[in-house]
Amino acid sequence: MPKKSTQVRWITALGAVALVGVLTYSSMQATRQEYEVCMSFKGSSHCASASGATYDQAVRSAQEIDCELLANGRDENMACLANQPASVRQTKK
Repeated sequence: MPKKSTQVRWITALGAVALVGVLTYSSMQATRQEYEVCMSFKGSSHCASASGATYDQAVRSAQEIDCELLANGRDENMACLANQPASVRQTKK
């Protein structure tokens, strides 16, 4: 019987190590690219940096940050997000 419990412990330990590895790898992939995005809305402007796995994800995330700070309420936030960024600059590859 003691042999089985040792096997179960090893299998559990290997599973935990594999899980940590997968989580580390996926979190590193999610932040591969970083961009600084500047948005202009109703005479004000704001620049924010955000990272993502792709260009589109990183830029959209930065736009959302900018528009949250520039807009008043949900309707203005949606209008702000519909605009193109004033500038986009890659800060990290």
